Amino acid sequence: MIWWLTWSVLVVGTLVGAFFLGRSLWRRGVALGRELSRAGEVAGQLSDRVGELEAARSARTWVHPLLADEDDRAGWRSGLAERRTARRDRRHAVFAAAHARWDLLWR
Repeated sequence: MIWWLTWSVLVVGTLVGAFFLGRSLWRRGVALGRELSRAGEVAGQLSDRVGELEAARSARTWVHPLLADEDDRAGWRSGLAERRTARRDRRHAVFAAAHARWDLLWR
């Protein structure tokens, strides 16, 4: 009688454990399917963006610096100055925000 009860408990415990394991695997499989779907969408968007960038790159003419004329160099210098100004402004904004946080902390 005790052996029958022991084996019944073991079988029922195994079935309960298998149920929870199967449920966990099912949920993980569904989550994996969702992520794969989202990854496919992102890959499609990335492919579209690469196509746009390739078109922009092919539409833009590039001149080697040794063969550039003064107009090309002036354009490069103005673009460089604009990027330098933008970087400086971003850096100053970050420093100002950090300084404001430290002022609030140390008052």
